[in-house]
Amino acid sequence: MADLQIYDEDRSSLIEWLQAQQQPAFRVKQLWEGLYKQLYSDFSQFANIPNSLKADLAAHFTLMPLTLIESIHSKDNLTEKVLFQLQDGARVETVLMRYEERNSVCVSTQVGCPMGCVFCATGQMGYQRNLSAAEILGQVIYFMARLRSEGQNLTNVVYMGMGEPFLNFDSVMKSIARLTDPEGLNFGARRITISTVGIIPKIDRFAAENSQVNLAVSLHSADNALRSQLVPANKIYPLNALMKTCRQYVQTTHRRLTFEYALINEVNDSPEMAEQLAQLLTGLLCHVNLIALNPSKAYPLQGSPRERVNQFREILERHGINATIRLRRGVEIHAGCGQLASSHSAE
Repeated sequence: MADLQIYDEDRSSLIEWLQAQQQPAFRVKQLWEGLYKQLYSDFSQFANIPNSLKADLAAHFTLMPLTLIESIHSKDNLTEKVLFQLQDGARVETVLMRYEERNSVCVSTQVGCPMGCVFCATGQMGYQRNLSAAEILGQVIYFMARLRSEGQNLTNVVYMGMGEPFLNFDSVMKSIARLTDPEGLNFGARRITISTVGIIPKIDRFAAENSQVNLAVSLHSADNALRSQLVPANKIYPLNALMKTCRQYVQTTHRRLTFEYALINEVNDSPEMAEQLAQLLTGLLCHVNLIALNPSKAYPLQGSPRERVNQFREILERHGINATIRLRRGVEIHAGCGQLASSHSAE
């Protein structure tokens, strides 16, 4: 098995490798075309390069860095969760969500997660390692190719699967650069979202990137003590400091910020907590995504019933805070991050 993952290589490094194989530099364009336009899954599919070069490529590089282990579908067939195995045997999940006018893929950035959010199945797994840019891209390309075979296109990518993307900042940004490269996958930056629990130094760094990629912050409570219980990272990056950073982000980028809020029945969903959240966000260019919590085995509490979700939203909107209720997708297939991988690791 080749150790090098070809999706981790940029054009210049591929040109150097081709020169070392005594191949002309124009071969890099043929390789790039096959990788990022044709979405080939095997070096044998590259019809315009010599067989000897195909053999050398296969000996030196891994093309697809992940292998499908399991795929499960929701009853309505609109949500699909897949479990991939990486070259070292580690496993990660990716979720495809189909809507009327868009197809969105939720990718993982780490094996497990060190953040320890109490209601998250990935947080309950612990942390193993970061993914490489190739391992992140491989998840996207798998579903791009799948949808293309169905006559459809991938429309949105969210870095919201297993792991904290900003703790794997370099690989995440490298994967986004390849994803948005006009000569690569040519995917629109405004159709990409990175979700973070609020790693303040990396939010500042991301703001300095001047990227068109969307940023979402997982908030889950406007009360500092409660948020520390739900999201232990809040003890390091407390709510008042995080909100100061969020306001600075909007001021620097002039881009709207999204806040993710998982509603847990009778924990963080009261009218008083909605009022508190509205006060916290007043005057900030932002949007709130509300979603009833997806249950997990290790966290016994349930997501809020629809009437409490609706009430929470109404209070926010009464204060001028734009809010959307996200559909809970794939509950019966444990679509919450980490639930499939953790069930396999327990076998």
